[in-house]
Amino acid sequence: MGEQRQNQNSPQSSPFDKTNLRQAIEFVSSLITLSHSVKVFSVKWKLIRNKLEELNSGFIAVENCGSCENSALSKLISEILVTVEDCCDLARRCLDLSYSGKLLMQSDLDVISTKFDQHVKNLSGIYSAGVLTHGFAIIVSRPSLNACKDDVGFYIRDLVTRLKIGDKEMKRQALMNLLEVVAEDEKYVKLVAVEVNEIVNILVNFLDSLDMEIQEKATRVVYVISGVDSYKNVLIGTGVIGPLIRVLENGNDFGKEFAARSLQKLTENSDNAWSVSAHGGVTALLKICSGVEYRGEVIGPACGVLRNLVGVEEIKRFMVEEGAISLFLNLARSKDEVVQINSIEFIQSISYDDDSLRQLVIREGGIRSLMQVLDPKSSFSSKTRETALRAIEKLCFCSLDSVNILRNYGFMEVLLYFLQKGDVSIQELALQVAFRLCGTSEETKKAMGDAGFMAEFVRLLDAKSFEVRKMAIQALSSMVSIPKNRKRFVQDDQNIGLLLQLLDQEDESSGNKKFLLSILMSLTSCNSARRKIATSGYLKNIEKLAQAEVFEAKRLVRKLSTNRFRSMLSGIWHS
Repeated sequence: MGEQRQNQNSPQSSPFDKTNLRQAIEFVSSLITLSHSVKVFSVKWKLIRNKLEELNSGFIAVENCGSCENSALSKLISEILVTVEDCCDLARRCLDLSYSGKLLMQSDLDVISTKFDQHVKNLSGIYSAGVLTHGFAIIVSRPSLNACKDDVGFYIRDLVTRLKIGDKEMKRQALMNLLEVVAEDEKYVKLVAVEVNEIVNILVNFLDSLDMEIQEKATRVVYVISGVDSYKNVLIGTGVIGPLIRVLENGNDFGKEFAARSLQKLTENSDNAWSVSAHGGVTALLKICSGVEYRGEVIGPACGVLRNLVGVEEIKRFMVEEGAISLFLNLARSKDEVVQINSIEFIQSISYDDDSLRQLVIREGGIRSLMQVLDPKSSFSSKTRETALRAIEKLCFCSLDSVNILRNYGFMEVLLYFLQKGDVSIQELALQVAFRLCGTSEETKKAMGDAGFMAEFVRLLDAKSFEVRKMAIQALSSMVSIPKNRKRFVQDDQNIGLLLQLLDQEDESSGNKKFLLSILMSLTSCNSARRKIATSGYLKNIEKLAQAEVFEAKRLVRKLSTNRFRSMLSGIWHS
């Protein structure tokens, strides 16, 4: 290699020669191959090899240029070849273990590494002056799925080189290729976020690019990285929050969307909330949410970011002062499902555990807005209705006044409709909400009895889902604590028989026997119910449970044993 280098023309006496460049590529490639054989000082050789691969990628890019006459580049190549030859000598001595001392060799390797680092910077500076244009248009082929780590690393570093030194079109193409690989394979995300240190800084700098296409593609790559929990801190460490907010303010529609999506991921950790606020993010996000010109794909994640920020009291108060309640109640009536769901969840989050804000939401028409979503005649999706139903539960069930307002809006009729005719998912949620509702007051239980809820609870007692059966049993247990409801319940002869049959079928470990026995106990206050229980074929099962020291069963047996039923029972009530 030394003889070949001596035969090169002096860079001062001739213009750039592509033959010199081809030799440089071959020499650097040979050194990369040689470095893989070195087994000592592996960490230092890995650093050197990374710089060599970056140089090689840059050389290949130059070689494919349509025109690249540049005396500075020719001079730099000659300097690099000198360093390459010195490095080859060090590699051979490391292979032969012929160096005089470890400390001296480590020092020599550090010096070489520093020289290569400077060469990389110098090459980047020459590129920045406009040497490399889109004329070359060739990009290293993407490695196969089973490619080794070194091949994958080389591919990423090649993209880095093009991102650093290429013209606008080259940068766009490199960003597109980078987006494709990080979106499809997480090993590339790790390389980008952790192992190729400078690339995240490049991406963050691109967020402030005046070229909207470059800015947008960089934002999309940042979004992919933000979706991997272990790499979020890498982005935060590079100061990504401020640039993302500037994209929200000045980017194109798609850039804003992916900036908002990235911030939504990053603010799942509340520690980053203040950073968003400090950069003016709350104002920017509220502006997006109030802008009629934005697509739902932009407004939805913007709502999501704001929802993540309401956990900070000062930020929450600022949002309220800026009219966030009215804004999001208006968005809750949107025809866009993503916007609706995020808006309703925001309302639920901002008013959670804050009675003054709950009252403000109600005064601003929150119940009316949510009830419009639940209207069976409306065209809203089941997912949106489920979100509204959860919000109503969180918003209104803490206050009897709020429950009464709900009733005036026809909430019970709507809830009963979803219990009877809703999809499976919303039906289960409606049951859960109905169970919570009947625990709000005695008056509410009476109203639910009048509305026909008990018949639906009975229907669900033999549901396939254990959770549904459990909720139905618990809801019915709460309902029959009201005398009027008990009388209504026992009027249907089949109801008590079904309870006794379920008592026989339920596994004791399920916990449902306790509630079934509690229901039967409540019903014994009615003479007709006591008679049906005492004369049923299932009485022996209750006696067995009493003998097994099941407290609720013993109470029931004692109750049944009074008055004229005493002669019908054994002596177990004396235990």
